[in-house]
Amino acid sequence: MADAGDDQVPLLERVEMPSKLPKELQREMTLLQDEFADAQVEHMRVGVNLMRPVYAKRNELIASKLKDLDFWPRVFSNLPAEIDEFILPSDAQILASCLKNFNIERIGVDEATGQGEPRSLRFTFEFDTGDDNIWFTNEKLVKDFHWRRELKITASGKRRVWEGLVSEPVRISWKPDMDPTHGLLDAACDLAEAEKAFIKKEKKDKISEDERMNLPEFEKLVELAAKVEAQAAPDNEGEEDGDEDGASPAGLSFFAWFGYRGADVSEKESEAARKEDKETTEKRRKGEDIPGEDDDDDDEDEEEEDSLAIAEIFADGQNVAIAFGEEVWPEALQSYVDSYMVPDDFEDFDELDVEEMEALVAGGEDDDDEEKGEKADKEERPRKKAKKA
Repeated sequence: MADAGDDQVPLLERVEMPSKLPKELQREMTLLQDEFADAQVEHMRVGVNLMRPVYAKRNELIASKLKDLDFWPRVFSNLPAEIDEFILPSDAQILASCLKNFNIERIGVDEATGQGEPRSLRFTFEFDTGDDNIWFTNEKLVKDFHWRRELKITASGKRRVWEGLVSEPVRISWKPDMDPTHGLLDAACDLAEAEKAFIKKEKKDKISEDERMNLPEFEKLVELAAKVEAQAAPDNEGEEDGDEDGASPAGLSFFAWFGYRGADVSEKESEAARKEDKETTEKRRKGEDIPGEDDDDDDEDEEEEDSLAIAEIFADGQNVAIAFGEEVWPEALQSYVDSYMVPDDFEDFDELDVEEMEALVAGGEDDDDEEKGEKADKEERPRKKAKKA
């Protein structure tokens, strides 16, 4: 039996690592990592067209049988932590009262050829614009996220690669005094529009970091973001870890997510980076040296100030988008069932059976007691708990 004291020794202290991996081993590991990454993307790409008809059937079921049973509000009441932490009680009220439909498309994959970028996403939110919606007038909000890749060579010649989701801010037509983002979303949209106007006026392909920071809209957005964060800070004091009723990070409304931008990388720049990556991989296979890869990471260059990151109003926008695409969208039917939280009726629902769901819906439609049904609807409609005082 091992000494109990040995169990407290961290694993990294038990093993010995060479001060530096051999160059040839580094090359082999990098090539294998590239293969893993390519295979994962290809697996996702193939799955897009396989899942499209399945999602179409689900959309049809929701539209025909579940639309009036608060399908999407119930799903949004059971969101993963990566998203739920940004849902304020006021956001939950908007979603529960007004959200009619929700859709995600993998817009980068061509339906006919099956080729393209599977990580690019389109989110479509449809809302009730009747009397229940006292917040905004938009019937539909569409936000696109494009997966981009960027290659930079630093002043000292180091090779730096970035990839991720980029997007354009989407304006919401708020009714007077009903904006839960406290003007941040409008300010983000104003900056994006000012950048486009500047580029058009100056006949340029892209705005520089300094040019962006010199725009009055940039200064206004940064100042407003600091003000909103400062005002929200007292609300977050004293919150305990794991408190499900706690405030969103920095008191941030989920609707600020519509202002997420990410990096300033065009499709043209991204395509050039992908082409260069292929050439670099081929050189690596041949055992050729890759300029900028052998430098020690400890000797970091001073990076150019990222003005877009400074003006970002929803830094976790990419994580939220991915969580929607990989967790919420595929598991929506099961999340809807789980929202009822009736273990006796659903204990065998390891995998949701569409026929059983239709039977459930039919049973709900046969309820002749209208008054009882209205009362039950009010009791069952999911609401975000108000933050404790």
